[in-house]
Amino acid sequence: MELRSPGSVLLVSCYELGHQPLGVALPIGFLRRAGFSPDVIDVAVEKFDVEKARRARLVGISVPMHTALRLGVRVAERIREVNRACRICFYGLYAALNSAYLLEHGADFCIGGEYEAPLVALVESLERGEAVNSPGVIQRGSPAEPFLKRLPFTAPDRSLLPTLDKYAQLQHGGAFRRAGYVEASRGCLHLCTHCPIPTVYGGRFFALPADVVLDDIARQVEAGATHITFGDPDFLNGPTHSLRVVRAMHERFPTLTFDFTAKIEHLLNRGEHLGEFAESGCLFIISAVESLSDRVLTILDKRHTRGDVEAALALCRAAGIALRPTWVAFTPWTTLDDYLEILDFVEANDIVDHVDPVQFSIRLLIPPGSWIADLPETRPHLGPLDEAAFSFRWQHPDPRMDRLQKDVSALVAKDAADKTDAATTFLGIKQLATGRPATLPVAPPFLDRAPAPRMTESWFC
Repeated sequence: MELRSPGSVLLVSCYELGHQPLGVALPIGFLRRAGFSPDVIDVAVEKFDVEKARRARLVGISVPMHTALRLGVRVAERIREVNRACRICFYGLYAALNSAYLLEHGADFCIGGEYEAPLVALVESLERGEAVNSPGVIQRGSPAEPFLKRLPFTAPDRSLLPTLDKYAQLQHGGAFRRAGYVEASRGCLHLCTHCPIPTVYGGRFFALPADVVLDDIARQVEAGATHITFGDPDFLNGPTHSLRVVRAMHERFPTLTFDFTAKIEHLLNRGEHLGEFAESGCLFIISAVESLSDRVLTILDKRHTRGDVEAALALCRAAGIALRPTWVAFTPWTTLDDYLEILDFVEANDIVDHVDPVQFSIRLLIPPGSWIADLPETRPHLGPLDEAAFSFRWQHPDPRMDRLQKDVSALVAKDAADKTDAATTFLGIKQLATGRPATLPVAPPFLDRAPAPRMTESWFC
């Protein structure tokens, strides 16, 4: 199979939280180093290119998250309509979790874990006309474990991607700034039961070489980025590595700002670094708080408490960094009182501006292979696997909670479409949850303040 001519290999990105997709930029670098000339489509910001799809002999579809997978299946269907002869490979975190379904519905191959080397090996096998027998490549009747070996990384190649101005921006101080996106590590040390990463990585993480990360940052700064998002599942899994990257970045680009994601546990255990992060340009930290209920947190194996969240919030404030918590607001074990506690906590701690309204609507996603599906606490609530939706159905024992989740989701969607400010949406959510009007004699203080720094893309799944 001829795969070295330009465009014979086509990589498709469907969604990466509004960022310029690293899920195609990295494998482009690997493929070019191996002598191939791939092309790219990012359907999140550009139209599906029929001519590129017709020219391709192998299409790789990047699916790092659930939303990307839902879109990726539709892309695969469209590709089959215009090019029935090409081979299709899904790769990324959700390709491994859903390989059985994907291989029965249009995919020829799936790759999970550290996917770049297996993807190159797949392309080389197809080019030579050999049977594909590469580690990490899943085929019908030929299962394979996720590929979890350290890779010889090369710099991501973003030259074929839409420009940074087409992607999510930093919103801060009344202005919008162009943002870049990198990863300093992949995988995670922790085993939160609801998270898909442990299912694939099993508690392992891999650091990308600092020089590769810094080279990628430099190229994005040259392309106009004044802010960088570190997209690591947890930037503080390897604090020495993270500090090395941040120090070198700040020395080279002293005005560049950044954000990252970290567990509450890490913010407490490694809080001594927060001051340096702030001095180096850190504006905010995202942390998956998920819940304040001891029972829910125990089931999710989050290893923090409400008191820990308050302590982490205080540490971030002392350092001058905004903490932006994310939530799994609806689980089978979340009571109405638990939900109200989240709302009260957000208001009492003056972080209404730090939480995107969509977070108050998030319902627990249970994908195939999820550890949480096998917990005894889950089984009484678990329904059948909705294969086409890539998740198990579940019902809350209190019907009010399922109704509330739908009502909150509808309100958030409407307000987002109307460009309603987050604080006003928060009051609407509170009214839905309490059943009482949220109007007050004097407007809450958070209505009159500028919002905390945030990205313009607010989805986290």
